[in-house]
Amino acid sequence: MTRDRIDSFLSSYRSKRLLVIGDLMLDRFIWGNVSRISPEAPVPVVHVQRESSYPGGAANVARNLRPFTPHVSLMGLIGTDDFGTQLLQLLGTEGVETAGVVRDEKIETIVKTRIVARHQQVCRVDRESPMSLQPHQIDGIMTLLTARAAEIDAIILEDYGKGFLGQPLVDAIVALANEHGIVVTADPNPNNKLSWDRVTVLKPNRLEAFRMAGMPEPAPAADPLEDGPLLEVGRLLLERWNTKMLLITLGEHGMLLFDRSGPPRHVHSRPREVFDVSGAGDTAVALLTLTLAAGGSPLEAVEISNLASGVVVGKLGTATLTPEELRDSAPL
Repeated sequence: MTRDRIDSFLSSYRSKRLLVIGDLMLDRFIWGNVSRISPEAPVPVVHVQRESSYPGGAANVARNLRPFTPHVSLMGLIGTDDFGTQLLQLLGTEGVETAGVVRDEKIETIVKTRIVARHQQVCRVDRESPMSLQPHQIDGIMTLLTARAAEIDAIILEDYGKGFLGQPLVDAIVALANEHGIVVTADPNPNNKLSWDRVTVLKPNRLEAFRMAGMPEPAPAADPLEDGPLLEVGRLLLERWNTKMLLITLGEHGMLLFDRSGPPRHVHSRPREVFDVSGAGDTAVALLTLTLAAGGSPLEAVEISNLASGVVVGKLGTATLTPEELRDSAPL
Protein backbone atom coordinates (compact mmCIF):
# COMPACT_ATOMS: atom_id res chain seq x y z
CA MET A 1 0.00 0.00 0.00
CA THR A 2 1.72 3.20 -1.20
CA ARG A 3 1.18 6.69 0.12
CA ASP A 4 -0.13 7.79 -3.28
CA ARG A 5 -2.81 5.10 -3.10
CA ILE A 6 -3.70 6.13 0.44
CA ASP A 7 -3.97 9.75 -0.73
CA SER A 8 -6.47 8.60 -3.34
CA PHE A 9 -8.55 6.85 -0.71
CA LEU A 10 -8.38 9.79 1.69
CA SER A 11 -9.92 11.94 -1.04
CA SER A 12 -12.66 9.39 -1.73
CA TYR A 13 -13.50 8.88 1.95
CA ARG A 14 -14.82 12.41 2.37
CA SER A 15 -18.00 11.75 0.39
CA LYS A 16 -18.85 8.37 1.92
CA ARG A 17 -21.82 8.04 4.27
CA LEU A 18 -21.53 5.47 7.03
CA LEU A 19 -23.91 4.25 9.69
CA VAL A 20 -22.71 2.42 12.82
CA ILE A 21 -25.25 0.26 14.67
CA GLY A 22 -24.58 -1.53 17.94
CA ASP A 23 -23.87 -1.40 21.65
CA LEU A 24 -23.07 2.12 22.87
CA MET A 25 -20.84 2.81 25.87
CA LEU A 26 -19.09 5.60 27.67
CA ASP A 27 -15.37 5.00 28.28
CA ARG A 28 -14.06 6.83 31.34
CA PHE A 29 -10.40 7.05 32.34
CA ILE A 30 -9.03 8.03 35.75
CA TRP A 31 -5.34 8.87 35.42
CA GLY A 32 -3.00 9.01 38.38
CA ASN A 33 0.17 7.87 40.13
CA VAL A 34 0.88 5.07 42.60
CA SER A 35 3.42 5.63 45.36
CA ARG A 36 2.25 3.29 48.11
CA ILE A 37 0.12 0.29 49.02
CA SER A 38 -3.04 0.79 51.01
CA PRO A 39 -2.81 -0.09 54.74
CA GLU A 40 -6.40 -1.34 54.49
CA ALA A 41 -5.78 -4.03 51.87
CA PRO A 42 -2.91 -5.15 49.60
CA VAL A 43 -3.96 -2.83 46.76
CA PRO A 44 -2.25 0.25 45.28
CA VAL A 45 -3.40 3.72 46.28
CA VAL A 46 -3.94 5.81 43.14
CA HIS A 47 -3.52 9.54 43.51
CA VAL A 48 -5.85 10.98 40.86
CA GLN A 49 -4.41 13.62 38.57
CA ARG A 50 -7.08 13.91 35.89
CA GLU A 51 -10.13 12.25 34.38
CA SER A 52 -11.30 11.94 30.78
CA SER A 53 -14.25 10.41 28.93
CA TYR A 54 -14.72 9.18 25.36
CA PRO A 55 -17.44 7.49 23.30
CA GLY A 56 -16.96 3.73 23.61
CA GLY A 57 -18.18 0.53 21.99
CA ALA A 58 -20.02 1.19 18.73
CA ALA A 59 -19.75 4.90 19.49
CA ASN A 60 -15.96 4.62 19.31
CA VAL A 61 -16.24 3.10 15.83
CA ALA A 62 -18.22 6.18 14.76
CA ARG A 63 -15.61 8.38 16.40
CA ASN A 64 -12.87 6.60 14.44
CA LEU A 65 -14.65 7.30 11.16
CA ARG A 66 -15.24 10.97 11.82
CA PRO A 67 -11.71 12.31 10.94
CA PHE A 68 -12.09 10.73 7.48
CA THR A 69 -15.65 11.67 6.53
CA PRO A 70 -18.17 14.19 7.86
CA HIS A 71 -21.06 11.81 7.09
CA VAL A 72 -21.18 9.50 10.13
CA SER A 73 -24.36 8.51 11.96
CA LEU A 74 -25.05 6.18 14.87
CA MET A 75 -27.84 3.92 16.13
CA GLY A 76 -27.97 2.34 19.55
CA LEU A 77 -29.62 2.30 22.96
CA ILE A 78 -28.68 4.29 26.06
CA GLY A 79 -30.32 5.31 29.31
CA THR A 80 -31.80 8.65 30.27
CA ASP A 81 -29.15 9.00 33.00
CA ASP A 82 -26.37 11.58 33.21
CA PHE A 83 -23.88 9.20 31.58
CA GLY A 84 -26.16 8.89 28.56
CA THR A 85 -26.41 12.66 28.32
CA GLN A 86 -22.64 12.96 28.56
CA LEU A 87 -22.19 10.38 25.80
CA LEU A 88 -24.53 12.29 23.48
CA GLN A 89 -22.68 15.53 24.23
CA LEU A 90 -19.34 13.93 23.41
CA LEU A 91 -20.70 12.53 20.15
CA GLY A 92 -22.09 15.95 19.27
CA THR A 93 -18.67 17.47 19.85
CA GLU A 94 -17.18 14.82 17.55
CA GLY A 95 -19.71 15.68 14.84
CA VAL A 96 -21.47 12.28 14.88
CA GLU A 97 -25.17 12.36 14.00
CA THR A 98 -27.25 10.66 16.75
CA ALA A 99 -30.88 10.87 15.61
CA GLY A 100 -30.98 7.06 15.64
CA VAL A 101 -29.88 6.73 19.28
CA VAL A 102 -32.78 5.52 21.43
CA ARG A 103 -32.99 6.61 25.08
CA ASP A 104 -34.79 4.30 27.50
CA GLU A 105 -35.43 5.21 31.12
CA LYS A 106 -35.60 1.52 32.07
CA ILE A 107 -31.91 0.86 31.39
CA GLU A 108 -28.63 2.40 32.51
CA THR A 109 -26.02 3.61 30.07
CA ILE A 110 -23.06 1.22 29.85
CA VAL A 111 -19.96 2.78 31.40
CA LYS A 112 -16.47 1.32 31.57
CA THR A 113 -14.14 3.15 33.94
CA ARG A 114 -10.43 2.36 33.66
CA ILE A 115 -8.01 3.44 36.38
CA VAL A 116 -4.56 4.00 34.89
CA ALA A 117 -1.37 4.68 36.82
CA ARG A 118 2.00 5.27 35.14
CA HIS A 119 0.71 4.02 31.79
CA GLN A 120 -0.55 0.77 33.34
CA GLN A 121 -4.21 -0.12 33.82
CA VAL A 122 -4.74 -0.86 37.51
CA CYS A 123 -8.35 -2.03 37.23
CA ARG A 124 -11.58 -1.54 35.30
CA VAL A 125 -15.00 -0.85 36.80
CA ASP A 126 -18.02 -1.71 34.63
CA ARG A 127 -21.53 -0.32 35.05
CA GLU A 128 -24.15 -2.10 32.96
CA SER A 129 -27.42 -4.00 33.10
CA PRO A 130 -29.04 -6.47 30.68
CA MET A 131 -30.91 -4.85 27.82
CA SER A 132 -32.97 -5.88 24.83
CA LEU A 133 -35.01 -4.05 22.26
CA GLN A 134 -38.78 -4.18 22.36
CA PRO A 135 -40.66 -4.92 19.10
CA HIS A 136 -41.83 -1.31 18.79
CA GLN A 137 -38.24 -0.10 19.17
CA ILE A 138 -37.06 -2.44 16.39
CA ASP A 139 -39.91 -1.19 14.18
CA GLY A 140 -38.89 2.41 14.85
CA ILE A 141 -35.24 1.73 14.01
CA MET A 142 -36.13 -0.05 10.76
CA THR A 143 -38.55 2.69 9.75
CA LEU A 144 -35.81 5.26 10.15
CA LEU A 145 -33.24 3.05 8.45
CA THR A 146 -35.52 2.28 5.49
CA ALA A 147 -36.19 5.98 4.94
CA ARG A 148 -32.44 6.68 4.88
CA ALA A 149 -31.20 3.62 3.00
CA ALA A 150 -30.62 5.51 -0.25
CA GLU A 151 -28.26 7.87 1.61
CA ILE A 152 -26.02 5.18 3.13
CA ASP A 153 -22.89 3.71 1.55
CA ALA A 154 -21.97 1.27 4.34
CA ILE A 155 -23.25 -0.08 7.65
CA ILE A 156 -21.12 -1.40 10.50
CA LEU A 157 -22.75 -3.82 12.97
CA GLU A 158 -20.79 -3.61 16.22
CA ASP A 159 -21.76 -6.37 18.65
CA TYR A 160 -20.35 -6.26 22.17
CA GLY A 161 -22.91 -8.78 23.40
CA LYS A 162 -24.81 -6.23 25.50
CA GLY A 163 -28.22 -6.93 23.99
CA PHE A 164 -28.88 -4.27 21.36
CA LEU A 165 -28.20 -6.51 18.37
CA GLY A 166 -30.62 -9.43 18.35
CA GLN A 167 -31.42 -11.75 15.46
CA PRO A 168 -34.62 -10.00 14.29
CA LEU A 169 -32.85 -6.65 14.02
CA VAL A 170 -29.71 -8.10 12.39
CA ASP A 171 -31.78 -10.01 9.82
CA ALA A 172 -33.80 -6.92 8.94
CA ILE A 173 -30.70 -4.73 8.59
CA VAL A 174 -28.80 -7.22 6.43
CA ALA A 175 -31.82 -7.80 4.18
CA LEU A 176 -32.24 -4.06 3.68
CA ALA A 177 -28.51 -3.60 3.02
CA ASN A 178 -28.48 -6.34 0.39
CA GLU A 179 -31.60 -4.92 -1.25
CA HIS A 180 -29.92 -1.51 -1.63
CA GLY A 181 -26.39 -2.70 -2.41
CA ILE A 182 -25.00 -1.34 0.87
CA VAL A 183 -21.72 -2.71 2.22
CA VAL A 184 -22.39 -4.24 5.65
CA THR A 185 -19.60 -5.37 7.96
CA ALA A 186 -20.01 -7.11 11.29
CA ASP A 187 -17.71 -7.17 14.32
CA PRO A 188 -19.18 -10.17 16.20
CA ASN A 189 -19.26 -11.30 19.80
CA PRO A 190 -19.26 -15.11 20.24
CA ASN A 191 -21.28 -14.80 23.45
CA ASN A 192 -24.18 -13.52 21.35
CA LYS A 193 -25.19 -16.50 19.20
CA LEU A 194 -26.22 -14.66 16.05
CA SER A 195 -26.32 -15.72 12.43
CA TRP A 196 -24.36 -13.33 10.20
CA ASP A 197 -25.70 -14.73 6.95
CA ARG A 198 -25.04 -12.55 3.86
CA VAL A 199 -23.01 -9.78 5.52
CA THR A 200 -20.25 -8.42 3.29
CA VAL A 201 -17.47 -8.95 5.83
CA LEU A 202 -17.31 -10.69 9.19
CA LYS A 203 -14.37 -9.54 11.37
CA PRO A 204 -13.64 -11.65 14.46
CA ASN A 205 -10.29 -11.90 16.19
CA ARG A 206 -8.57 -15.29 16.42
CA LEU A 207 -10.12 -16.36 19.73
CA GLU A 208 -13.59 -15.20 18.67
CA ALA A 209 -13.29 -17.11 15.39
CA PHE A 210 -12.47 -20.39 17.15
CA ARG A 211 -15.28 -19.89 19.65
CA MET A 212 -17.82 -19.18 16.90
CA ALA A 213 -16.68 -22.29 15.06
CA GLY A 214 -17.09 -24.35 18.24
CA MET A 215 -13.46 -25.44 18.18
CA PRO A 216 -10.77 -25.21 20.91
CA GLU A 217 -8.11 -22.62 20.18
CA PRO A 218 -4.64 -24.20 19.91
CA ALA A 219 -1.37 -22.30 20.09
CA PRO A 220 -0.88 -20.33 16.86
CA ALA A 221 1.61 -21.45 14.23
CA ALA A 222 4.48 -19.14 13.35
CA ASP A 223 3.04 -18.69 9.86
CA PRO A 224 -0.76 -18.15 9.77
CA LEU A 225 -0.85 -19.61 6.26
CA GLU A 226 0.54 -22.86 7.71
CA ASP A 227 -1.84 -22.86 10.69
CA GLY A 228 -4.12 -25.79 9.85
CA PRO A 229 -6.76 -25.26 12.59
CA LEU A 230 -6.98 -21.53 11.82
CA LEU A 231 -7.40 -22.18 8.10
CA GLU A 232 -10.14 -24.70 8.83
CA VAL A 233 -11.96 -22.23 11.09
CA GLY A 234 -11.80 -19.59 8.37
CA ARG A 235 -13.15 -21.97 5.73
CA LEU A 236 -15.96 -23.12 8.02
CA LEU A 237 -17.12 -19.63 9.01
CA LEU A 238 -16.93 -18.30 5.45
CA GLU A 239 -19.25 -21.06 4.30
CA ARG A 240 -21.52 -21.11 7.34
CA TRP A 241 -22.79 -17.56 6.88
CA ASN A 242 -22.39 -17.11 3.14
CA THR A 243 -20.33 -13.96 3.66
CA LYS A 244 -18.31 -12.44 0.85
CA MET A 245 -15.27 -12.06 3.10
CA LEU A 246 -14.01 -13.16 6.49
CA LEU A 247 -11.20 -11.21 8.16
CA ILE A 248 -9.57 -12.75 11.23
CA THR A 249 -7.38 -10.30 13.14
CA LEU A 250 -4.28 -11.81 14.72
CA GLY A 251 -2.85 -9.05 16.92
CA GLU A 252 0.88 -8.66 16.39
CA HIS A 253 0.70 -11.32 13.65
CA GLY A 254 -1.42 -9.11 11.39
CA MET A 255 -4.63 -10.22 9.67
CA LEU A 256 -5.79 -13.20 7.65
CA LEU A 257 -8.28 -12.59 4.83
CA PHE A 258 -10.58 -15.28 3.47
CA ASP A 259 -12.72 -14.58 0.41
CA ARG A 260 -14.18 -16.47 -2.50
CA SER A 261 -11.70 -15.28 -5.12
CA GLY A 262 -8.77 -17.46 -4.09
CA PRO A 263 -6.68 -18.82 -1.22
CA PRO A 264 -6.37 -17.01 2.16
CA ARG A 265 -4.06 -14.00 2.22
CA HIS A 266 -1.94 -12.90 5.16
CA VAL A 267 -1.22 -9.22 5.81
CA HIS A 268 1.74 -8.76 8.15
CA SER A 269 1.70 -6.17 10.91
CA ARG A 270 4.53 -3.67 11.14
CA PRO A 271 6.63 -3.91 14.34
CA ARG A 272 5.43 -1.25 16.81
CA GLU A 273 5.64 -0.58 20.51
CA VAL A 274 2.26 -1.44 21.99
CA PHE A 275 0.94 0.77 24.78
CA ASP A 276 -2.79 -0.01 24.77
CA VAL A 277 -4.98 -2.26 22.60
CA SER A 278 -8.21 -0.51 23.73
CA GLY A 279 -10.24 0.30 20.65
CA ALA A 280 -7.82 -1.18 18.11
CA GLY A 281 -10.55 -3.48 16.79
CA ASP A 282 -12.88 -0.49 16.44
CA THR A 283 -10.28 1.31 14.35
CA ALA A 284 -9.72 -1.79 12.21
CA VAL A 285 -13.38 -2.30 11.31
CA ALA A 286 -13.92 1.43 10.73
CA LEU A 287 -11.15 1.77 8.13
CA LEU A 288 -11.89 -1.64 6.61
CA THR A 289 -15.49 -0.65 5.94
CA LEU A 290 -14.68 2.86 4.79
CA THR A 291 -12.16 1.56 2.24
CA LEU A 292 -14.63 -0.98 0.84
CA ALA A 293 -17.25 1.76 0.57
CA ALA A 294 -14.71 3.87 -1.33
CA GLY A 295 -14.25 1.13 -3.91
CA GLY A 296 -11.11 -0.49 -2.54
CA SER A 297 -10.39 -4.16 -3.16
CA PRO A 298 -10.67 -6.58 -0.23
CA LEU A 299 -6.87 -6.73 0.08
CA GLU A 300 -6.50 -2.94 -0.04
CA ALA A 301 -9.16 -2.60 2.67
CA VAL A 302 -7.33 -5.09 4.88
CA GLU A 303 -3.96 -3.40 4.33
CA ILE A 304 -5.34 0.00 5.33
CA SER A 305 -7.19 -1.51 8.30
CA ASN A 306 -3.96 -3.14 9.44
CA LEU A 307 -1.99 0.10 9.15
CA ALA A 308 -4.69 2.02 11.05
CA SER A 309 -4.93 -0.37 13.99
CA GLY A 310 -1.13 -0.47 14.17
CA VAL A 311 -1.07 3.27 14.80
CA VAL A 312 -3.76 3.15 17.49
CA VAL A 313 -2.11 0.47 19.65
CA GLY A 314 0.81 2.85 20.10
CA LYS A 315 -1.45 5.28 21.97
CA LEU A 316 -2.92 5.21 25.46
CA GLY A 317 -6.66 5.16 26.04
CA THR A 318 -9.57 4.76 23.64
CA ALA A 319 -7.66 6.36 20.80
CA THR A 320 -8.32 7.28 17.19
CA LEU A 321 -6.02 8.26 14.36
CA THR A 322 -5.84 11.11 11.88
CA PRO A 323 -5.61 10.93 8.08
CA GLU A 324 -2.07 12.26 8.38
CA GLU A 325 -1.08 9.44 10.75
CA LEU A 326 -2.57 6.86 8.43
CA ARG A 327 -0.66 8.28 5.48
CA ASP A 328 2.60 8.47 7.43
CA SER A 329 2.26 4.83 8.52
CA ALA A 330 2.54 3.61 4.92
CA PRO A 331 5.93 2.84 3.39
CA LEU A 332 7.38 5.49 1.09
